Amino acid sequence: MAVPDLSLSLSPQEKRVLRELGQGARWLEEGEIVNTSGLSPEAVRGALERLKTKGLANSSEKHERHLELTPRGKEAVEKGLPERRLLTTIAPGPLTQSEVRICCGMDDKEFAAAIGQLRRASAIRISGVLEAIVSDPPSLLESEHLLQALAHGTHKGDVSDARMDELVRRGLVDRTAQMRRSWHISDQGSSIAPVLRDSATISALTMADMKSGAWRTSEFRPYDVRAPVPYVTGARRHDYLSWLKEAEQLLIGLGFEEARGPLVETEFYNNDALFIPQNHPARTAQDVFLIEGAEGKEPPTEVLQSVRNAHEGKPPAPEERALSEGWGGTFDPGLSRRLLLRSQTTSVSVRYLLQRPTPPFRMYCIGSVFRRESLDARHHIQFDQCEGVYGGENVNLRHLLGLFTTFARELGVGEVKFKPSYFPFTEPSVEGYVKHPAIGWMEVLPGGMFRPEVLRPLGIRVPVAAWGIGVMRLAMVALGIDDIREIYANPLDTLSEARA
Repeated sequence: MAVPDLSLSLSPQEKRVLRELGQGARWLEEGEIVNTSGLSPEAVRGALERLKTKGLANSSEKHERHLELTPRGKEAVEKGLPERRLLTTIAPGPLTQSEVRICCGMDDKEFAAAIGQLRRASAIRISGVLEAIVSDPPSLLESEHLLQALAHGTHKGDVSDARMDELVRRGLVDRTAQMRRSWHISDQGSSIAPVLRDSATISALTMADMKSGAWRTSEFRPYDVRAPVPYVTGARRHDYLSWLKEAEQLLIGLGFEEARGPLVETEFYNNDALFIPQNHPARTAQDVFLIEGAEGKEPPTEVLQSVRNAHEGKPPAPEERALSEGWGGTFDPGLSRRLLLRSQTTSVSVRYLLQRPTPPFRMYCIGSVFRRESLDARHHIQFDQCEGVYGGENVNLRHLLGLFTTFARELGVGEVKFKPSYFPFTEPSVEGYVKHPAIGWMEVLPGGMFRPEVLRPLGIRVPVAAWGIGVMRLAMVALGIDDIREIYANPLDTLSEARA
């Protein structure tokens, strides 16, 4: 039976490598094939793998342990091991430790190692002075033998593993693992190699071939429709961004409009207008990212004065009675101009209410905030909040709790539970929790009713419910993510799987 002509299915590199494998009966290493074929190591390696896939070549792997001297080990070969130098120094007679160190010129680490090695070998006696007992302890000779053998390339594994491990720990020898692969032509490859033809084949048709007509007389490599090809997915939105889009559509469906605000914010909108004391710990450099060398613009004068009056326990203009006792002390307008990366999207609510003081209010904002957090499964220095306000006549806390429950249910995060809480700018205040299957209960739904000290300086005289939902934690529950840091990752294999 005639041998089928498979030469067209092989590339020129594969043909050359297959012929090299067919030259003899012994196994060849990649380096040998590189030297005899004239191909680059990368071309030979690729051709061998393809030949193996086609059943024309076989491979054998051998794992070897490779030892080599470190710079410290080379120094020990040249000058002698620290223990040899110490032993040689005290061989003529006992010396004090100070005298030995001066004579040997060793640092503290080397001297301690030398003492330890010789004491374990019972080669010295220490009684105020150092005295040699044995001139050539077996352990020292064994270490010297190994270092010399490695230095001259004559090591054949004739030193105990324990001794070698010790020299590795001392940083004198470096041990690495290597894998050597050998190749041999298969029976099918042996039947093909003698009939390989050197005729050039074309694997891709070019425009030049078409114009010149060379394609009419050229040989083309066969196209194997059974060959596996990588599956390429089309572009798609990140799962988290798709989920955020659902959250936005839900809020829009409930009648809320979107608002936006700057990422670099002033202390006034981020804190002062929210009735947060100017000496509050959350406003320090240990909790927020302050921006040095620049100041923000002041808000309108009458608004700044009304906020100042609220902080100092004075009546906001044009009222005659104070809203509360305030926080005491003197309000610093200069601190209001300080810039920071916003730590909460509630600053957007302040800007929104200041620009649209006429009720009703239904606003949401989804954006990034920045805080000095310790990174873990629940915390990140940058994360997204879903801010919102809902205001009008007769609005109360029950409306807010109903909104939280609807929001969580429609986004598929399951059970929600609430407990009373405290925030400087809302009263009453609540915290809503959802349960993550791996992490447990997480606080994601903080909110409450804006205090009069927040609303009156902005010209608002109706109740306003406000919240700052931790949407990234909600997304962790909905998307089955156990670590908030995974949301910022971009693994293509994971993103290519359509989960949402």
